[in-house]
Amino acid sequence: MAASPIFILILIVSIAGTHSNDSIDKTCKTTKYYDLCVSSLKSDPTSKNTDVKGLATIMIGIGMANSTATSSYLSSQLLSAFGNDVAMKKVLKECADKYGFAADALQSSAQDLVAENFDYAYLHVTAAEDYPNACRNAFRRFPGLAYPPELARREEGLKRICDVVLGIIDNLGEY
Repeated sequence: MAASPIFILILIVSIAGTHSNDSIDKTCKTTKYYDLCVSSLKSDPTSKNTDVKGLATIMIGIGMANSTATSSYLSSQLLSAFGNDVAMKKVLKECADKYGFAADALQSSAQDLVAENFDYAYLHVTAAEDYPNACRNAFRRFPGLAYPPELARREEGLKRICDVVLGIIDNLGEY
C-alpha cells in the first residue's frame, strides 16, 4: 500500500524541523551563552532553513538591532533629560556614537561572512563588542557622572550577543 501524501509531508516536515533544531543546538553548544543563542535563533523563523553561516548572520542582525536601539535610546536621553548638564550630554552623545559604530562594525561582519572572510568577520564583531567599553570609559572621565544601570544592562546584552556570534564564527570551518 502506498504512503499517503499527507503522511509523507508530515514526515518531511518533522525531519526538517529536527534537523534545524539539531543544527541550532549543535551550533549554540559552541558558544559562551547557550541559552541566549538558542532562544535568539529559535525566535527567528528563518533559522530553521539555514546553515551555520546563516545562523551567525541572524545573530549579527540581532546584535545590530540591539546596538541601534541603544544608540537611539541614548539619543532620546540627550533630548529629554539632564537639562543643562553639559558633561552628561557630551557623554551621552559620545555613547550614542559608539553604539552606532558597533552597529556599523556588525554590518561589516555580515558582509565579511558573505565573502567568507571569517577572520575579518571575527575582527569586526570583536570591535562591536568593545565599543561599549569606550562608552563606559567616557563616564569615567567625568567623576561626577554615574554610569546608568539601564546602559550597563544594554552593554552587557550587546557583549553577550557578540560573544555568541564569536563562538559561532570560531567554529565555521568545522561544519
